[in-house]
Amino acid sequence: MPGSVVTQREQLLEGLRAYGVQYKEFSHRFAAWLGLHSTDAVALLEILAAEERDTPLSPARLSGRISLSPAATTALLNRLEEAGHIVRSRENTDRRVVTLRGSPHIQERADAFFTPLAERLDTLLAEYPPELLNQFETLLSDLRDAMDIQLAQRDPHS
Repeated sequence: MPGSVVTQREQLLEGLRAYGVQYKEFSHRFAAWLGLHSTDAVALLEILAAEERDTPLSPARLSGRISLSPAATTALLNRLEEAGHIVRSRENTDRRVVTLRGSPHIQERADAFFTPLAERLDTLLAEYPPELLNQFETLLSDLRDAMDIQLAQRDPHS
């Protein structure tokens, strides 16, 4: 492989890693602001993000997204529900399927916390042409797909 591709890969992945570290720190601050354990806040953010995408999560899907066992996810959901942060409902025609949604008050709090960052990011992204942002979205999707393929292999070294 040409050296420039390797260098670009390393620089891009370092930038994504650093962004991930900052996102994690922001999530920890959100957790502290709400008085939650960081794992509970990460789960809450996953629930809220899925709801915003109009693809609400089930407990099983949440469990996979946050890498917790089903039992640990149930305990986490019980804590979030008891705190009034989430609501579990049965919206599917299959009444056994539980849907997770954020409560109205937690959505308001999340909006209050994240809106300043969203506005800052919107201002930043407005400086770039839409075509470039579309290419970057495609690149991120392709990177996730490559990682998914690697993770799906039994021997991750091959």
